[in-house]
Amino acid sequence: MENVKKKKIIEPILLLLFLSLFLFLFGSRMGLGNMFKTIMYTAHDLLLNTVFFIMAVAVLTGALGGLLSEFGVVEMLNKLLSPLMKPLYNLPGDAAIGIITTYLSDNPAVLSLVKDRNFIRCFKQYQLPLMCNLGTSFGMGLMLTTFMIAQSAIAGYSLLVPALVGNIAAVLGSVVSVRIMAFYTKKAFRHSAAFGDIEAAENTLSHTDKGLFERFMDAVLEGGKSGVDLGISIIPGVLIISTFIMMLTYGPASPEGYSGVAYEGIAVLPWLGKKLFWLLNFLFGFSSPELIAFPLTSLGSTGAALALVPKFITEGILMPNDVAVLTAIGMCWSGYLSTHVAMMDSLGSRQLVGKAIFSHTIGGISAGIFAHFVYMLIS
Repeated sequence: MENVKKKKIIEPILLLLFLSLFLFLFGSRMGLGNMFKTIMYTAHDLLLNTVFFIMAVAVLTGALGGLLSEFGVVEMLNKLLSPLMKPLYNLPGDAAIGIITTYLSDNPAVLSLVKDRNFIRCFKQYQLPLMCNLGTSFGMGLMLTTFMIAQSAIAGYSLLVPALVGNIAAVLGSVVSVRIMAFYTKKAFRHSAAFGDIEAAENTLSHTDKGLFERFMDAVLEGGKSGVDLGISIIPGVLIISTFIMMLTYGPASPEGYSGVAYEGIAVLPWLGKKLFWLLNFLFGFSSPELIAFPLTSLGSTGAALALVPKFITEGILMPNDVAVLTAIGMCWSGYLSTHVAMMDSLGSRQLVGKAIFSHTIGGISAGIFAHFVYMLIS
């Protein structure tokens, strides 16, 4: 009883202190009016341009996942890719579908797959949370790689090889992330079993009981519905966490000062990055301290981080080694701080959010280090 009474007294005080510190930290720099306007405008822009985009991706990939499951592609890939997925990640071959869908789209695309019972029947309980780290390691990979290669015209030299090196390093980073996370999930689900023992009644309907077109439409529509549910479920995590990360990453939108527009902030993360530049230069071989803004922005959104690249090139501070490192980190992290909480919640493993974030932080850093040394070797 005494502990309960203490909590009732201490918790409100701690919350008020935290809110006061938040208001002082941002309000003293931005002004309270501008701070609240920025919070609202940033959250609104994220909702319209990020969340709904992710929801659209989830609907499409959900439909794709339904088709792959209905027509046996998942089962076939499980047999073909299990020799590769097992030694690398200790996951069933089905997990490769998560890599493909997130590489072509974004992190939450993997959630549409794990909601499909036909997909997860080869998984053990401790393996499902690993799909969050695995999928996030390849989020927006195709767009990121294509964007980096396209900057060759501005840079005046080919960035194809550095971008490909970044992709290889992201794979290595994903292995580190998943393997570390597996250490925690095995502890959390000590007595886990495979999902293959789902009630037989759910799988007794023969595919021949329905026509080909009917099966096609059912798979597409049911898979799409799961994407809608997932799109709605990630809204709180994206709006709250990503807004906070953006406000810690960016400074005033104009030289005149703060105006309360979206994506303004106090630029604490870049300042910290400059203080640690000596270490980051050793690990990643960065040619300029300004480049740290890319991985720091990738914590919240890789899409936003890509907007920094053309400016780096025009300022002459982006070298081929930097492209390899930024590609690896940008792909492996791909805004995981803004999606990990919602994704782990959707996977029913909210209690492991901290472990997932820690594991993926190490994985992204490892990807950057791999990219630097691999590029040094081939160049």
